[in-house]
Amino acid sequence: MAKRRDYRLNEADLKEVEEAIRRDKRPGVRERAIVVRLLHLGYPAEEIAKMQAISKPTVYAYYHRWEEGGIDALADKPRSGRPPKVTANYREKLREVLEKEPSAYGYDFTLWTIGRLRAHLVKETGIEIGESRMSGLLKEEGYRYRRPKQDLSHLQDQEAKKRANELLEELKKGRLKQTSSSSLWTKPP
Repeated sequence: MAKRRDYRLNEADLKEVEEAIRRDKRPGVRERAIVVRLLHLGYPAEEIAKMQAISKPTVYAYYHRWEEGGIDALADKPRSGRPPKVTANYREKLREVLEKEPSAYGYDFTLWTIGRLRAHLVKETGIEIGESRMSGLLKEEGYRYRRPKQDLSHLQDQEAKKRANELLEELKKGRLKQTSSSSLWTKPP
């Protein structure tokens, strides 16, 4: 019969695992540290696998990763794949373009839209990204799209506006106690 493995942690290791569960910014590390702690508490691997929605071999793999390299070994490993199109230079160019009016680049329009930004940045950088990626990139950079508000104050009669505001303030204070001389009810002929 196989010897049962002891998954109990010493005080320092347990403290490190619990600290990772509470404060580590990487969600994968927190989830894997929970598995290590549950093994320490004596839960069977089958039960942990059900609780965490992972397989039984994965439970053991997380423990072995922790055992070999500590908390940092529980982090996701870098994945291979195509490097991102959007580089730091592209982001810098995007911020630079958004700080200026489109007319500064010789365009007839006055507002940047996602489509216009994409087209302009393709000319500037040679990198073409999709509309949804551009939208996400703008959000990552802290930009929000807002429709410009129509301001018609330049068309208002400022003197009439001032008189209306004064009258409104008087009405709010209740100083004008005039009664209406006309009835709201009328009888048709």
